[in-house]
Amino acid sequence: MYRMKFDKTESIIKKYKVSNQNRYLITAGYCMYLIVFGLLVDSPQNILNGIYKIILQPDTLITDYIGVGGMGAAFVNSGLLTLIFVWMLYHFKIYFSGATMASLFLILGFSFFGKNLFNVWFIVVGVYLYAKVQKDKFLKYIYVALFGTAMAPIVTEMFFYTHFSIYGRIVIGSIVGVSIGFILPPLSAYMMKVHQGFDLYNIGFTAGMIGTIFVSVFKSYGFEPHMQFIWTTGNNKILSVFLFFMFSSMICIGFYFNDKSFKRVKDIMKYEGRLITDFILLEGFAPTLINMGINGLLSTIYILLVGGDLNGPTIGGILTVSGFGAFGKHSKNIIPIWIGVYIGALTKMWSINDASILLAALFGTSLAPIAGEFGWKYGVLAGFIHSSVVLNVGILHGGLNLYNNGFAAGIVAAVLLPVIQAFRQEGMIDHETH
Repeated sequence: MYRMKFDKTESIIKKYKVSNQNRYLITAGYCMYLIVFGLLVDSPQNILNGIYKIILQPDTLITDYIGVGGMGAAFVNSGLLTLIFVWMLYHFKIYFSGATMASLFLILGFSFFGKNLFNVWFIVVGVYLYAKVQKDKFLKYIYVALFGTAMAPIVTEMFFYTHFSIYGRIVIGSIVGVSIGFILPPLSAYMMKVHQGFDLYNIGFTAGMIGTIFVSVFKSYGFEPHMQFIWTTGNNKILSVFLFFMFSSMICIGFYFNDKSFKRVKDIMKYEGRLITDFILLEGFAPTLINMGINGLLSTIYILLVGGDLNGPTIGGILTVSGFGAFGKHSKNIIPIWIGVYIGALTKMWSINDASILLAALFGTSLAPIAGEFGWKYGVLAGFIHSSVVLNVGILHGGLNLYNNGFAAGIVAAVLLPVIQAFRQEGMIDHETH
């Protein structure tokens, strides 16, 4: 079930409206912020060499592009790739909504560990061809194309790490990448029914299923994805300054466009966050930008408080939480997930600042709608269970689905929801009986 609550009067929306062009300009400005930062911390020559290494490096989870190509190359790759997508959406005259912001920030984040200037386009082409075959406009599926770049690492694997000739790798890599994009639209629509919109990373759940099938076929022919772990440390100081400035500026810009107030920011907290909940359409761009800034600051503070590392993957997670501050996440429904993951770390076999657990906390906020819909206690439970499930599903897709947490969250939501709903119904019946 999809719910979109439009309960604000037209006059209120107009009063705080930020033009479509300004929305694109602000988002493009943050892409430029990453590019400029990259150019400041490294030389252009090193950045070019680093981007070349990023394109050739296997991208299976976890591959920190800061460790592969250097900090400058990682930031330029992220900012430049996202800027291209910003231009593409603007060129197609897409109305800038919460889905736009979430998809762009997802690319911005994952371009630090898995998506690059080469490997994403085959998925996009596949979605485009699906639209043509269905005789639909590509614009109808454009967000599926953007979110669907979760499977980009499989393109890198096919192009550079199979044992075929160079021509064979080009052909097979192109076919695999395009075919994944081609089947994403119908599958993603169906998979939404499984978790009922309680997994915000629906494409991650879908990509996990697709990746499981593809990798199973690959393994039956003797091909094994390159498993690796590249995780940088020691950059917390410079990266925390970068992130605090970025998210503080979101709050300030949102404050300015919001009639120099925080009006309607609290109203965002009232939404459960279940797909599809578009905060820009519901409350306006300015309050949503403030909410994004708050989410980003809280996520950065969380990583620092638990003694985690700020690097490519964790920045990717932080930017994702911020981006989905326009599409379902707010402080009220993400904090219970963090508490659940934290409790899990206290009672299970791992530490709260282990790499996988840091990412489980950040990306596990995909389950935020459970806390929003059923209350914080169920959110804590969801986070607690998710922290275990996410560590064991990556082997199914060989680390080639960048949204591994979205895959795990879909499984958790699909199992947990019927149980929660059954107990709630029994509780309501008992209450009415008495």
